[in-house]
Amino acid sequence: MNVRLKPYLYLAAAVGALLPVTAQAADMRLMTGPQGGVWVPLGGQLKDIWEKAVPGLSVQALPGAGIANVRAIEENKAEIGFGNSISTVDGLAGNAPFPKKHTNICNIASLYPQYFQMVVPANAGITTVKDLKGKAITTQPRGNTGELITGQLLKVHGLSYSDVKVSFVSYTDSVQQMQDGQASAFSLGTAIPAGSIMDLASSRDIKLLDLSADLEGMKKLNPGYTLVTVPKGTYPKQDGDVKVIGYATHLVASCKLPADQIYAMTKAVAESIPALAATSKAVAGLTVKGMAEDVGVPFHPGAAKFYQEKGVTVATQ
Repeated sequence: MNVRLKPYLYLAAAVGALLPVTAQAADMRLMTGPQGGVWVPLGGQLKDIWEKAVPGLSVQALPGAGIANVRAIEENKAEIGFGNSISTVDGLAGNAPFPKKHTNICNIASLYPQYFQMVVPANAGITTVKDLKGKAITTQPRGNTGELITGQLLKVHGLSYSDVKVSFVSYTDSVQQMQDGQASAFSLGTAIPAGSIMDLASSRDIKLLDLSADLEGMKKLNPGYTLVTVPKGTYPKQDGDVKVIGYATHLVASCKLPADQIYAMTKAVAESIPALAATSKAVAGLTVKGMAEDVGVPFHPGAAKFYQEKGVTVATQ
């Protein structure tokens, strides 16, 4: 071998060995939500937005759930994801179902209010959650915020999962169970109108339970709960406003991510609100001030820098 070529060959080999590491370092795992929910298409859109905004960034969108996403980021199994304000706050505090305080969770942006909805057949004679005792209900898999709220709502009425027959399944399976008469109630936390509820309403008459009387008990379990209104006409044959339990959907990320990267990603979200709203109407009307809403989770320094440049001061870790 030509001796003069050896240094270049060694250099090429070294560079080649480094390439996979560099590519891997650029990868970002984005935790979305369960199939059938709005977080999946929004996650796909954010992937495209962020890969264009940050040169060399490769985003892998993965299915997840509100509680599971926070855990994944804390355990370095993901870098960014969707979260629900109430469960994220519980994660920071180490409240159940989180086993310990989560210290690597930083806020990026609030996106829209979430609506915890409980749907029952219109002719079932069910008017409150207490009427579900002994009946079959369906909700999301364990680790999903909607499932957590379902358990809490039962608790407010002196019930538990042992007092009902519960299925922890996907939105699609829940709709099927309701259509087949295998379940008397379907609970979920998502934006409105929920596609799964629209699918269900296309095959049978349904009604939303008014949960306004449950707010006081729910706030004792988590002070972040509020009441939000599902306006009349949101779903077929819904002839009046319905009050349900509310909280916020937001984006959270590992606090270890570079500030300049998170700055660029936050800026890209703010500049893409119309495009995101085309995927989910819930995002329509979102402003920079709304993105910077205080939900009890400290902001990543990179996100805070963007908001401060826009005249909005936020709390950081």
